[in-house]
Order: sequence, then C-alpha cells, then structure tokens
Amino acid sequence: MFGICIESSHQRGMGHLFRVLNLIEYLKEKKQNYVIFINNDKNAVFIIKEKNIPHEIVNLSDFQSDWESVLINKYNIDLWINDRLDTDIKHSQNVVKNNIKLVTFDDRGTGAKLADINIAALSFNNSEELKGKKILTGIKYLILNKEIEKYKRIRTKTERILVTLGGSDTYGVTLKVVEILKNLDKSATIITGPSFQHKKELENIIDDRFIIKKTVTSLIEEFYNYDIAVTGGGITPFEANATGLPCIIIASEIHEIQTAQYLEKLGSSVFARYHENIDIKLFNQNYDIEKLSKIGLKTIKTDGVENIYNTIICRRNRTEKI
Repeated sequence: MFGICIESSHQRGMGHLFRVLNLIEYLKEKKQNYVIFINNDKNAVFIIKEKNIPHEIVNLSDFQSDWESVLINKYNIDLWINDRLDTDIKHSQNVVKNNIKLVTFDDRGTGAKLADINIAALSFNNSEELKGKKILTGIKYLILNKEIEKYKRIRTKTERILVTLGGSDTYGVTLKVVEILKNLDKSATIITGPSFQHKKELENIIDDRFIIKKTVTSLIEEFYNYDIAVTGGGITPFEANATGLPCIIIASEIHEIQTAQYLEKLGSSVFARYHENIDIKLFNQNYDIEKLSKIGLKTIKTDGVENIYNTIICRRNRTEKI
C-alpha cells in the first residue's frame, strides 16, 4: 500500500499535486493500492474529490500527534512517498519508526536524510548537496503525463502563442507577460490555473488580442494547438517540449533557474530569466522553431514513471535494500 503525502497551496503551487496525479495513473495500471494525504487546500482537495481519489486531509505542520503512524496503521502502508519540497526531520522520524520505506521527491528539507530514495529529477547542479540514502537525479526520473504520446508534432512557425504559468502563478507573472506581448503587438491564449488569484488584474489589462481559458481539462491537449508557449520553470516546459512545443521560460522561483538553463542548453527552449528581471527582447526573436521542436521531441521521454517504479518496486520484491 502506497501512502502519498502532498503539499499544495497558492505559495507552494500545484506542481506536486499534478505530478502525483500522473504517478497514481501508473499505479492504477500496476494494480497498486494507494491513498493520498494532503493539507487542506480547497483547490487541490476539490480536484482529488472530483477524481474520486482515496484521501485524508492532514495538518502537515503537526509534528506532535504522530498522525503519520495512525494513518500507516489504518491503511497498512508499507511505502510512504513525500512530494512536498521541504520535509521536516520530525515528520520523517514519525514515518520510518514504523519500519517502512520512505521515498521523497525534490526534498531539500531536514527530513530528506532519512529517505531511502530522494528523487530529484530536476537537479542538474552536481555541486548541490542532496540528502538521502540513495539519490536519483536527471530527466530519466521525470514523471510526465502519458497523454503526451497522443499530441506530438513538429512546429515550424511561431504564430500561435500560449501563456501558461502554473496552477497558482504566485507572483502574477502572467500579468507581466501580457504587458510584454501587448507592447510587441502580439496576441496569445492565456490559461490560468485553479489557484490563480490575479483574475481582476488580468481582466483589466487584456484586450481583444487575448483569449483567457480557466483551468482547462487537458493542458497537454491544449499544447497541440500552439507553436510556442510561455511557461514557468517547473514540469510544464518539459511536458510542452516533449510534445514538440518550444517554450520561453520565466523562472518564478530561484530553484527553477537551473531547470530553465538546462532546457536552454539542451536546445528545446529559451530562458527569459527570473521573473523580477525578464529579458523582454527574447519575446521578439526569430527562432529556428523547427530545430527547437525536434530537439524536444527527440530528447524528452515519458518513461520516467516506469524508471522510478522499477527502482522502488523491483528491488523491494527482491528483498534488497532500496
């Protein structure tokens, strides 16, 4: 039984939730049982309930009651997964004292050192000190939406622009991008996520060159209709590039900078710098869009979830230490 613990909020964003949604689709295929533990974020909880995903709402800042052990015993959990970015050592202690395996994603918190595996697919800096008994890095461990395989195509022009800056867009980067595009007399479709809190400001600055879509059913399917996308530096540009859609990436968080730099070096996207200092001229360049598109299609694969699953499950089934 998998216990999967997620943190989602306007400040934290919704990337952890979306990654886990991709993970559990694979677990369903493998007939693995799971339950989600999540903080009381109304947008994330709504999505989970809408998808009929088994879950419990928990207080992630509670390190005293040992709710972890209660849930481990209730659901007979033998593998705990954290997708929360920064876990506390007290939380990890509450998990591992039950003699179960602990796996964590992109964990930079004090609790990471107790994890059997710390999966940091977007860690490209060899000098970064990651904690955990086993560290997995690189895009071969990147969990992407399998729907990508249905919507791949080579782009040859840059006529249709998509702007999608995450489930929450904490810093209102969408507003900055709209102003840039307006000044360049460009049009675009803007997709806002379920936790987007700048709706009124956005409505006040757009004109008839812009179309707003709120919380689309499938972002991957939307990608197919566009030639280039403006995104943040999380999972989205990888998903877009994997479909052949090049991106202009704006890092909303400091840790997203290395992601954007990686994709720029790879040659599938362009890095427009940190959101406080956007390089505006990059929005008006003549790119070899076909080259960028082909590199993304060739390089970024969707088998990361299989690689993770095999590492965790196969070793466990052979009774080896993870």
